[in-house]
Amino acid sequence: MATVLSRALKLPGKKSPDLGEYDPLTQADSDESEDDLVLNLQKNGGVKNGKSPLGEAPEPDSDAEVAEAAKPHLSEVTTEGYPSEPLGGLEQKAASSLVSYVRTSVFLLTLGISMILVLLCAFLIPCPPRDLHSTWSRHLGSQGGGDVSPLELADVNGDGLRDVLLSFVMSRNGSAVGGSRPAANLVCLSGMNGSTLWSSLLPEEARDITCLELMPGSLAETICLVTGTHKMLSAFNATSGKAIWTLNPNYLSNSTLAAPVVVLPDLDEDGVRDLVVLAIGELQPDLCFLLVSGRTGSPVGRPVKYNIVGVRNLIGPQVYITTNGAVYILFGFGNIQAVALRDIFVQAQNRDSSPPSLQIEEPEWEKRRSINLSELIDVYSDGVELLQMVKAPDSNCSNLLITTRQGLVLLRGQNLTPYWTLRLQGLRSPPTPGYFTDDQTLDFLLQIQDGVGMKKMMVVDGDSGSVVWSYRAPCHMKETPATSAVTSDRKSVFLFWAEGLSAASPNSDIILGTEPPSLHHLYLLHPAFPSILLDLANTTGTVTASEVGINDLWKDAFYVTRTTGPSSEGHPAALVVSKLSLRWALMEGQMAQLQESTPKIGRGELRRFLSRIKFVEAPYEVRGC
Repeated sequence: MATVLSRALKLPGKKSPDLGEYDPLTQADSDESEDDLVLNLQKNGGVKNGKSPLGEAPEPDSDAEVAEAAKPHLSEVTTEGYPSEPLGGLEQKAASSLVSYVRTSVFLLTLGISMILVLLCAFLIPCPPRDLHSTWSRHLGSQGGGDVSPLELADVNGDGLRDVLLSFVMSRNGSAVGGSRPAANLVCLSGMNGSTLWSSLLPEEARDITCLELMPGSLAETICLVTGTHKMLSAFNATSGKAIWTLNPNYLSNSTLAAPVVVLPDLDEDGVRDLVVLAIGELQPDLCFLLVSGRTGSPVGRPVKYNIVGVRNLIGPQVYITTNGAVYILFGFGNIQAVALRDIFVQAQNRDSSPPSLQIEEPEWEKRRSINLSELIDVYSDGVELLQMVKAPDSNCSNLLITTRQGLVLLRGQNLTPYWTLRLQGLRSPPTPGYFTDDQTLDFLLQIQDGVGMKKMMVVDGDSGSVVWSYRAPCHMKETPATSAVTSDRKSVFLFWAEGLSAASPNSDIILGTEPPSLHHLYLLHPAFPSILLDLANTTGTVTASEVGINDLWKDAFYVTRTTGPSSEGHPAALVVSKLSLRWALMEGQMAQLQESTPKIGRGELRRFLSRIKFVEAPYEVRGC
């Protein structure tokens, strides 16, 4: 009875630590929701307090307690019969709803701005031109003749893709000056699609086209130097095709340009690199060096003559800069001689002094000066046919690769002593440098005439001069050009022309063509698969020139060919220029198995390897150190 009385005397709403009752003012902290509280009120006539601390629900001890519990307190229930919402809870819910609204608005606003920026980038900012497949062919009409086929690659319109420059004779009856020489055309074709960017008339046939920056600096314009076969030397703006200057032919008097122009350091200190041309007398076999300003095209002094009789083909001229910075000009007839640029400059200016940059001497070279001709230095004199400068391993200097009638010789550029000598016959075309072995030394692909309608390709190790790969193939084209391109793993692919290859006999490396001799194929050799050649393209014309360029943006290489079709009486040969993407051609090319290999290479394995190839810039030939 005492217990019942004590419970009855407790104030309603006070929470008892023993019974766990709830105060309506603190019901926001309860684990029960307001809906459960209303349901309990309606069902039981009072507040069911849930579980006690011991886990058991309390039972009413008397009728007084039941009656008290059945009366709803005014502070617990509103007039509609629902519990009242505390003021703090409403404020919290309002604040929570406002934060959620702000967050949603900020997210939607950010998303909208991002979509607008993406659309602006897609439609307003031009994307870099994609050189898809880089494959096109352009017919330039009929070529009226010509003994040389210049071809040059340079980006003239700033789109990141190298364009194609070439010159050809338009007609033997052209309207040249005096009507004695055929007119020629200098044409620039877009590297993207082969369309004509610009063209300029030339007074005579062009021997060579060289595009470079004569003025150092990032804002320097690309200049194309065009050397003619007679007296023409002109500088063209590569972007517009307009002539900047032309050498006055009167400065050559009775001489004819014997070789392409050579680029020198800046001699007159006007901020532009200067030039030198080598002319040969029309009546007397005198050699004449003429220094020319790269800025104006005017002579830098008078001509400098050397009384040298030419009995074989002309070698050079080429400029060589030694490790000490001495500058020499290499040239000769069936041999190689050098003359210091200092000596040419002093005679041209008719004075005793020269700029400090030209006063440097190379002791090992100076020891080879001729006794009778004190200004000439003997470099090599044994039936020289060709001279190339190739990069020395682990150095910025270059070595001298000399093709002779007896073979191939590699001279050290520092002291002109031979690295190695290779004896062979029939080598007439320039060796193609590239990386075939794993020693990071430049190797060389050679093409040798080997019987009627046959030629032999071989790769020579640049470190030892030994033959590391060779193959014979049918080829009726004379002096077909070969070239190479460097991959990102410091390997080179070699490209050359031959007639269609058939299956080889296991005991013989002689391949017989299965197609008429008029059809020639472009083959690619990769050092990772020496027993396989990839057939990339074919043509019925005669390939007269080829160049390989690199597309840095897409890590691709492209192969440009200049081809002339067969000519007949009264019908001049058609001139065709073609461009081929190497990465695309690698995936589409046909595999020619040269010999059985163990294990045999599958087409799928080869395609996976070729798909990962990327091409990079890697200059092979340098002028010096």
